[in-house]
This record gives sequence, C-alpha cells and structure tokens, in this order.
Amino acid sequence: MGSTNIVTQRFILCHNKLREENRVRSSRQFAISLEYLPQSLSEVLKGRRDVTIELLRKAVAMYQINPVYIYTGEGPMFMTEEDHHSFRVLTIVTNSHEDERIVHVPVPAQAGYAGELPDPTFIQDLPTFTLPDYKYKVGTHRSFDVAGDSMEPTLFEGDKVVCSFIEPTLWETSLKDNYVYVVVTRGDVVVKRVYNRLRERKQLELHSDNSYYEAYNVNIGDIREMWYVRAKISPFLPSPQNLQSNMEEELKQLQNVVSQQGDLIQSLNTAIQTLVDKN
Repeated sequence: MGSTNIVTQRFILCHNKLREENRVRSSRQFAISLEYLPQSLSEVLKGRRDVTIELLRKAVAMYQINPVYIYTGEGPMFMTEEDHHSFRVLTIVTNSHEDERIVHVPVPAQAGYAGELPDPTFIQDLPTFTLPDYKYKVGTHRSFDVAGDSMEPTLFEGDKVVCSFIEPTLWETSLKDNYVYVVVTRGDVVVKRVYNRLRERKQLELHSDNSYYEAYNVNIGDIREMWYVRAKISPFLPSPQNLQSNMEEELKQLQNVVSQQGDLIQSLNTAIQTLVDKN
C-alpha cells in the first residue's frame, strides 16, 4: 500500500471493516453495489491504483463512510444517520504538482454549489487561483462572492471572501460566536455573523451586520459546509485625494442648498410679517 495515497489507504480500512462486520459479504458484492468493476476494486485493494472521487462519493452515500475520516483520519470511520444527512465529500482541485488551489464560487454558481451532492466536475469547472501567503497553502480554502447588502458596512456586494474549511466534526467546538462565516445550507450560500448554539439546540444563529435584517436560526441537519472567513478582496477604490475632492464638492453643494433654504425661509417670514401688519 506504500504507493497509494493516504485517502486510498483509509478507504481500504473502511472496506475491511465492512467485511469484518458482515455488512458486505464480499469485495465483489461491495464493488457491484457501488456500480464499480470488481477487477478495478481489486486493484485499489491491492494498492495498485488510487480510489476515485466518484467511488468515494458512492461509498459515503451507500455505506455512510465518514468523509471527515477519509480525508483527515479524524473521527469515526462511519457516520450516524443524523450525521449522514448533513455531511458530504468535499471536492478539491490541485495543480500538476498536487498543490491544492483555491476554488472561487461566483454568485451564479452558488445555488448549484449548495445543491445535493454536486457533480465533482461542477467544482472542477469553477475558477481557481492561489495566494502567496503561506497560511493559504495548508488546508482547504475557497472564496465566495458576497451578494446583497445584509453584511454592510463590513462587506459589500461585489466583495469576495477567502475562507478556510471547518471540518464537520469540529463545528460544535470550533465555531466562535460573533465571527463571520460562509454557511452552505441545503439550498443557499450565505455570509453571516454566527452564534454557536449547536450544543444546546443543534442550531446556529445567523446575524447580519445590516440592522435592517433580522437574525434567524439554521438547524445542523440543513448545514452542508462551514467556511471561516479569513480575508476579503474588495474592488479598488478611488485615491484618497479624489475621495477628498468628492467630499468637498458634496459639502459645497450641501452648503448651497442650506443657504438657499435659509433665503427661502427668510422670504416666507417677511411675507407672513407683511400680511400680519396689513391685518
């Protein structure tokens, strides 16, 4: 097994566990249940080829193999039924040197991204990039477009947030109150300030920075992915000199309006006084 990657090795351990517990009668039956060629599975089990993303996806769905264990080695090999509904395999994109790239999810792709078990090719077709900071070289990162005005004045429409992936097994202990996260639910991608209520209520409270929007709760079973916002990328603003010129111009216009209103009020007062004197 030395030539196979660590994910394949963990997949083999899960297969062996299923055999030990008689949850599958044979490796052949295991392969057929996953619509995979038994000969190809035999090559994987012998360490001659690596497991494919599609095979992993089917194994997670069919046998409740825990994707967190597969990718990190942490947590149980298999999920409970409750966990199974909210976890999913995270598709990553690498370059020719096997370095992971940051996948960007633009607004038009967010509904599809939040959908049930998106096709890995959907993720692989999204734009990708790298950042020079070393902290983006470790772990899985993704960036998302900010839509709408619910997080103003912290984030504006058109901003992009760069985020690091939070493993589902760490949500209860690692999600910090009042920090900003991207929350991927069963049908949406939202950027919110989060309050962790998983331990007592199995829910997250999602708050907007724009006071016009009310806070709301989301159940753990509806959460697909959690991403901690580490940085934002904003459109370039005019230079401070230009901003100052614009502000000075706006102030002059405001002063002119106030002055004109003052003159109008004075004229009205004079007219009223004239009417009073006549009567």
